[in-house]
Amino acid sequence: MLLDGMLLLLGYQSKNEHMKFVKYLGLALLFIPLKEIHTQNTEGKVTKNASECVLFIVSNAHFYGESGLSASNHFSEIVSAYDVLNRAGYKIDFVSPEGGAIPIGYINTSEPLQKKYLYDGNFMNLLENTKKPSKIEASKYKAVYYGGGGAAMFGVPENIEIQDIVMELYEEHNGIISTICHGTAGIVNLKTKNGNYLVAGKKVNGFPDKFENKEASYYKTFPFSIEETIETRGGDFQYSTEGWDGFMISDGRLISGQDPSAARLVAEKLVEMLQNSNNNQKSK
Repeated sequence: MLLDGMLLLLGYQSKNEHMKFVKYLGLALLFIPLKEIHTQNTEGKVTKNASECVLFIVSNAHFYGESGLSASNHFSEIVSAYDVLNRAGYKIDFVSPEGGAIPIGYINTSEPLQKKYLYDGNFMNLLENTKKPSKIEASKYKAVYYGGGGAAMFGVPENIEIQDIVMELYEEHNGIISTICHGTAGIVNLKTKNGNYLVAGKKVNGFPDKFENKEASYYKTFPFSIEETIETRGGDFQYSTEGWDGFMISDGRLISGQDPSAARLVAEKLVEMLQNSNNNQKSK
């Protein structure tokens, strides 16, 4: 069951591809300690934040638009943030427009953190069984985190149910919104109760046009430019011209990061803001 889910998540479609993966995975597992495969959530530790939840928003899109180009959620951007929040004691749920298994990619099995979570059965089960928006109660969550990857451009930005969840959390429960890379596409359509775009008048970051290949087939499937749309809707899009240097911005209760190098920093800022919010509430 878990293996079938991993094959679907990793984008293996044909029987031959399945069998090849099973063969190599079997060999790899011989050299991985069992305790690593069965890593427990929060490594078995109970912390003071265990009852507080953060919602990760991911995409079901397996392809770039209507093309045959494979798309996926960025695994590193998910696990880097998940690891920070998990260690800080927050419970994490995943939601996607359709629920169920999501495609993951951009995987580097030589990177220790990615390898750890790729073989963590509990974690991979979360990605195989993401919640549908109809199953989410906004009041349960303290913050949301929009994951990136090419898939983030499709399904999430236009999903009204997810928009409603996020804005209820933000406006009615003093929640925090965080995004990484192409995940920033998920906030371009968000509007406040007074009809203004959430990004209007705010400093916002995401994956900039400077680093997109606008002549490539993948980019031609994008429904919009993140940078241009944010600016058109009144946001102040700021970014690092160097790239891959951990650049991120926080403006009020909105945190946004540029690329995978900023995922952990976005999560650390999120933890800091959540803890400050709790301290302020206790002091009242």
